[in-house]
Amino acid sequence: MKKIKILIVEDEVAIREGLIDVFVYHGYDVDSSGHGTEGLEKALTGQYDLILLDVMLPGLNGFDICNQIREQDRDQAIIMLTAKSSDEDIIEGLSLGADDYVAKPFSIAQLVLRVQAVLRRTHSVVDQQSKIQLSDEITIDTQNLSGIRGEEELTFTRREIDIVQYLYANSQRPVSRDELLHKVWGYAENIDLETRTVDIHIAKLRRKIESDPANPQHLMTVRGAGYRLLGSE
Repeated sequence: MKKIKILIVEDEVAIREGLIDVFVYHGYDVDSSGHGTEGLEKALTGQYDLILLDVMLPGLNGFDICNQIREQDRDQAIIMLTAKSSDEDIIEGLSLGADDYVAKPFSIAQLVLRVQAVLRRTHSVVDQQSKIQLSDEITIDTQNLSGIRGEEELTFTRREIDIVQYLYANSQRPVSRDELLHKVWGYAENIDLETRTVDIHIAKLRRKIESDPANPQHLMTVRGAGYRLLGSE
C-alpha cells in the first residue's frame, strides 16, 4: 500500500527534525525543507498528500508559498504553522486557502490529530452535486471549484466547496461550527478544539458569493445555532 506523503516546510531545525520523526513514526512518507524557495519548488513539483507550512521562513514566507500553491492547485491540503500570538497570521493564512492552522507552541498530539483529520477528509469520497444554483446570478460548479456571480467569475478551494456542499445538502436547518468541524474538516465529534477556522472560511465564502458580505442573503448566521445556506425565494 502506498504511503501518504507529507512535505514539512519549517526552518527551525529542532522543530523540523522532531516533526519528521513524529510523522515517520506514524507511518507517513516525509519530505522536508528549511527554506521557503526550496519548499515552494518541492510543493509545486512533488506529489504530496499534505503540506505542513510554517509562516516565518527564509527566502519566501509561508503566505507567499500558500498563495502560489493555490494559484496552481486548489485541491492541495495545507496546514499552516503560525505564531500563537498572531491572529493576523491565522486570518491571512486561512484567507489564502490553507485548510487549517496550528498555533505555536503546539501539542504534537493535537497536530497529529489535525493532520489525520485533514487527510481523512481529503481522501474521502463525497457524493457531490455538480452545480449549485443559489440565485439567477449565482451558480457554483463544485467539480471545477468555480462559479459565477453576475458577470464575475469565482474560484474556490476544495475546502470551501466542501463547506458549500454540506450546507446546501442540509439547507433546511442551521449547521453548527462543531458539526462543520466534524463533517467537513474530519475532526472527531465533541473534540475540545479552539479554532477560528470555520468562521474565517465562512467570511471568505461570503466575500465571494454575496454582493454585500456585511448583509448576506445566502450564507446566513443563525445566532446560537450556526450557519444556513439559502437559495433565492
